[in-house]
Amino acid sequence: MLKKENHIPTLQPGLRDEFHFGKVQWQWEIPDQHHLFHINRLEDVLDKLSFPLPPHRKTVYDLLFLTKGTSVRSKGLSQFQIEGNQFFFLPALQITAHESMSEDIEGFFIHFSADLFAVDYAHILKPFHFLQFLANPIVTIPKNREFPILNIFYRLETLYKNLKKEDLKLVSWYLLTLLTEVNRFAILDSNQSKKNAAAQLTDKYKDALTQHIYQKQTVQDYAEMLFVTPNHLNKSIKTTLNKTAQSLLNEMLILEAKSLLKYSGLPISQIAEKLCGRTPSNFSRFFKNQTGLSPKQYLEL
Repeated sequence: MLKKENHIPTLQPGLRDEFHFGKVQWQWEIPDQHHLFHINRLEDVLDKLSFPLPPHRKTVYDLLFLTKGTSVRSKGLSQFQIEGNQFFFLPALQITAHESMSEDIEGFFIHFSADLFAVDYAHILKPFHFLQFLANPIVTIPKNREFPILNIFYRLETLYKNLKKEDLKLVSWYLLTLLTEVNRFAILDSNQSKKNAAAQLTDKYKDALTQHIYQKQTVQDYAEMLFVTPNHLNKSIKTTLNKTAQSLLNEMLILEAKSLLKYSGLPISQIAEKLCGRTPSNFSRFFKNQTGLSPKQYLEL
């Protein structure tokens, strides 16, 4: 679904069935409160998912907790492999893609809306650093400490089966309890202070790309935003990732282009203009140079 104010395709809960499951003939029974909270077991839906799920954004927070198997998921421009006894957290409106889940996958998926926590949700969620845009989204739970966490998942699962509006307050408290339990094992970004200056600047650049790619599309723009010279920005990224600032900018443009092509319903000519002010032919050349496919070929996948 397209957010008109910034042209970013943002998927709303309840409108994602075909996105997740393709055109399979399978009905997912969901309660009326699905847009605020959802939980399911990964093993129950694995054979119905259409991997890889292309780049997209969501209006809700989501998390995976694996008890067995592996999954590959991206957060912004970084890709992560999630393994048994690990959480993966994704903040609302962060761009993501889901590449795969192994055949032996077991665990839980949850999405929840910030609206579940009333008007001061920003204050309520602030202590959980792993929910922030720049944080490491992986939290590992020691095998011998997973019991209370699994109990919370079981309780939320039971509540969801007959979820009513009056149950949402209870759901919110269980979710906060879950996040608080996880927070005990999270490595907070006191590690961030241990990163060298180049790595910190690279993280800030990647975050800025994620949030401002529709408004700013030159390295010079981002250097000015980050109060550094383009040369310093480029050297920092080269040192940290062995990539250039321009190559990261191109990666972000391609992520957004793929999302627009799949979900916006806009013709390629409008996507070329809205995303990067290019002519359709220039946009097609850029897209093929970066992906090996033309925009039309990508749409046919």
